[in-house]
Amino acid sequence: MNIPRLVIAAPSSGSGKTTVATGLMAAFSERGLAVSPHKAGPDYIDPGYHALATGRPGRNLDAFMCGPELVAPLFAHGAAGCDLAVVEGVMGLYDGAAGRGELASTAQVAKLLRAPVVLVVDASSQSRSVAALVHGFASFDPQVRLGGVILNKVGSDRHEAMLREALEEAGMPVLGVLRRAPQVAAPSRHLGLVPVAERRADAVSSVAALADQVRAGCDLEALLALARTAPPLACEAWSPELAISASPAFEARDPGRSPGGRPVIAVAGGAAFTFSYAEHAELLTAAGAEVVTFDPLRDEALPAGTSGLVIGGGFPEVYAPELSANEPLRRAVADFAAAGGPVAAECAGLLYLARSLDGKPMCGVLDADARMSERLTLGYREAVAVSDSALAATGTRLRGHEFHRTVIEPGSGAAPAWGFTRPERRVEGFVQQGVHASYLHTHWAAEPSVALRFTGAAAGAEAAVVAVHP
Repeated sequence: MNIPRLVIAAPSSGSGKTTVATGLMAAFSERGLAVSPHKAGPDYIDPGYHALATGRPGRNLDAFMCGPELVAPLFAHGAAGCDLAVVEGVMGLYDGAAGRGELASTAQVAKLLRAPVVLVVDASSQSRSVAALVHGFASFDPQVRLGGVILNKVGSDRHEAMLREALEEAGMPVLGVLRRAPQVAAPSRHLGLVPVAERRADAVSSVAALADQVRAGCDLEALLALARTAPPLACEAWSPELAISASPAFEARDPGRSPGGRPVIAVAGGAAFTFSYAEHAELLTAAGAEVVTFDPLRDEALPAGTSGLVIGGGFPEVYAPELSANEPLRRAVADFAAAGGPVAAECAGLLYLARSLDGKPMCGVLDADARMSERLTLGYREAVAVSDSALAATGTRLRGHEFHRTVIEPGSGAAPAWGFTRPERRVEGFVQQGVHASYLHTHWAAEPSVALRFTGAAAGAEAAVVAVHP
């Protein structure tokens, strides 16, 4: 497979990776290229902007959660048929999972994809020193091919001239220069940028402005030529159908299906629940489900025939009053869970199932209360399922990611969802009847049996739950 590709990296967070990556995606898309957008690491928010820029799903490449062996196949799956792929990095180029060397770093992703790297440098407080900085990043790992630099936050023509002179001496091509442009910045809050779904009209304008800025300041022809130097990838593209059929659980699956042939699995969406990986819906579909989205802020009932419910991450704390005010849907979710319907809830979904969130009534499925906290919980986790559930059999091992500024009390039920083995030992989450609820974000491509098991649970529970919610 030979897809021209670039990895957009930086020396550290806050250097302008998202600005450059999103602007490049939009600028190349406007030229008529089919651009495949990707994000290194577990982040959900940046891919929303990437999708807006390209018209294609933003996809994550996470070597910790999915394993290094799946990075290139997942990339090939997302980039199939495209003219160009742009991968936005995470943190600094060589920053990865704590204590794990290069694992999950942008550098590792670039090496796995055999992709040239463009380093975005915040040049606002330096001149000739930029050459030493770039030289260090270029020489730190000879297997990482640094193809050029984009200088961000450049103050003046004189400042640009000094930076260019220093980098010319170092033999490093300057592929773009962006001046300070605060009017293009997207708003942020406690967990990063405000998601596209919450500000779509403004986000469209922001992405268009980023495209204008990048088009004016970057050498698009040189960047495209660099992308085309990436060699072919010697791997097969990941396939949700093959992943499901190769799962050991596939032969033991329950062949029972709904009268229409496919159990309906409702997936929460809308502004309050924006965090999802595209591969989850693809795996559920491959496992035999009909995936239907609904918006807990607007819809007063679950989709017709719902026999499985997936409530992923997002910002329910921002919308607690509106979610609470939608009493018909809260009651429908509670009735669905009480009837034994399978529910997979991650982070925001966990909060929505709680009795209350910041004092506002939620669905009351869990005997627990949630609230905002001053403390940010952030990091990769290694987890093992400690209770049999509709999502995972006891003993199932997954790697995941926590990312929240809320707490739920108690933190686990009588039957916890996960036991964490690293970085600390503790149990977390709730398993009761068909409900699996936890703070842990997981990527099902790493363990397709999760989607297969959940779809089977939906098919098996269909008669009982559809009787409650026809």
